[in-house]
Amino acid sequence: MDEHLKETFVSAEQIYSGKVVNLRRDIVCLPNGKQASREVVEHPGAVAIIPVLPDGRILLVRQFRHPVGQVLLEIPAGKLDPGESPDACAARELEEETGYRAKSLERKASVFTGPGFTNEVIHLYLAHDLFKTAVNPDEDEFLEVGAYTPEEIRRLVREGLLCDAKTISGLYLLQDD
Repeated sequence: MDEHLKETFVSAEQIYSGKVVNLRRDIVCLPNGKQASREVVEHPGAVAIIPVLPDGRILLVRQFRHPVGQVLLEIPAGKLDPGESPDACAARELEEETGYRAKSLERKASVFTGPGFTNEVIHLYLAHDLFKTAVNPDEDEFLEVGAYTPEEIRRLVREGLLCDAKTISGLYLLQDD
C-alpha cells in the first residue's frame, strides 16, 4: 500500500560500536531511484513503567541526564539486556529504580523514540498492586523517587518541568484506565 514511499536498503557501514548504542551509515535507494545516506543509531530497545500506587499517585524518578545537561523527571525506565524479554526488563527496572514490585504489570504500547535517526523502541507498561521492596539502582545511576498525583503531573507538563517524551507518552495511556 505504501510502496511509493519505501526506501530500499543498498549497503551499510558500521561507524561506531559502543556499550549502549552503535552507529551505522546506510545507503538507500529512494522512491525516485536516487540514492541517499542515512545515519542510524542502533539501540537494543528499552522499557518504561508507569507505577500507580493504591492511592492513585504515580511514582516518578529524578535523575541527571548527561546528553541534555539537566535533571529530568521521568517514569522509571531502562534498556533491555541481551536476550532479556521486555516483561522481565520491566519488572527488573521497576524494582531497581523505585524499590517496588508489581503484582500487575501490563504492557500497554510500544513507541519509537526518534524514528528519523534511531531504531530504539520503548515498551510501555502499567504497574498496579505495588508492594515495597528496596531500591537497587545500577552503580552508575543516581536518582530520587517521588510520588505525584495526576493533577501535579499535568501541572508539571504545562509548566515545562516534565518534558521527557517517554514519560508524557506513558502518562497519556493512563487516560484509558
